[in-house]
Amino acid sequence: MDHLLSLEKKTYLPHIINYCLLFFEISLSKDEVFLMADPESMQIRRYLLDRRSNPNAPTTLEGQRVSYELLVENYTGPLPLPVGTRVEPIEIDRVPAEWIYPSVTDAERVMLFMHGGAYVLGSLKSHRDLVARLANEARVRSLQIDYRRAPEHPFPAALDDTLIVYRWLLARGTKPEHIILAGDSAGAGLALALLQALRDKNMSMPTGAVLFSPWTDLAGTVESRSTRESSDPIFTGKLINSLGPLYAGSEDIHNPLISPINADLHGLPPLLIEVGRDEVLLDDSLVIAEHARAANVPVELTVWDDMWHVFQQFAYVLPEAQQSLEKAGKFIRRQLKLS
Repeated sequence: MDHLLSLEKKTYLPHIINYCLLFFEISLSKDEVFLMADPESMQIRRYLLDRRSNPNAPTTLEGQRVSYELLVENYTGPLPLPVGTRVEPIEIDRVPAEWIYPSVTDAERVMLFMHGGAYVLGSLKSHRDLVARLANEARVRSLQIDYRRAPEHPFPAALDDTLIVYRWLLARGTKPEHIILAGDSAGAGLALALLQALRDKNMSMPTGAVLFSPWTDLAGTVESRSTRESSDPIFTGKLINSLGPLYAGSEDIHNPLISPINADLHGLPPLLIEVGRDEVLLDDSLVIAEHARAANVPVELTVWDDMWHVFQQFAYVLPEAQQSLEKAGKFIRRQLKLS
């Protein structure tokens, strides 16, 4: 693995595992919502800061992948899935995936979920609890996919795998209006790339997308890389910017399928975007929402005060995270026309 990473990237890799974490809420819609941070969020923040400064953190990529899978459990202890949840592994044209069925579910609708992790980390295991809780709120089955990760498999491997699974859903009779996309961070950026690819291939589009703190600017040109650095307990702007080239590989990092912030968003379905005010990726969401609205794409954007990147992963213990999932669940049911 070492030959795939430069010395500079190796220097930052010990901190990648702190990557997908920080969030809390303020709405930028017409009805603004101001909430006080729950005491639990302060304890989680301390945990994340301690984790970031841990001198014994894994330095190998494989070690960090294992550590990232235990990110939430190392704080909460074992994570019980919602009562009645059923998980079924499946392989779709060599793409590992798993069906996650909540106790109450619709037999036709599907949430297609792409996990985050900077395209380098993350797996079915790392996001199973998050996906199960979101599926439970939406009352819809979820298909979570384990796309190929960088740096072993740079762009377009992840997008190719996602397209394979989407085509598979259509081929087995799932109506596009019965499919909704969801993802966090890199997975949310991947969802935006998939929507572009489907539009450009004149394929049927899903009914919407839920985007938790999408990573849309892999080149790192947005202002929040520096302006939010002092409040971000996870990483610096320099760190997150060092990860983009791992996924881009030999391709231009400004390619809209890699950095959706540069995309023409005309023709995309409605988007729900939620992002933390205390993260260096804040503007990735704000700018993509602005571009989407300019392209006449319906957008619901919420910024959570005092929360961190993908704070929804802590929904088992964090009230704000559960509230966010409830909001996303309502959006999903509305887009899928579920009662």
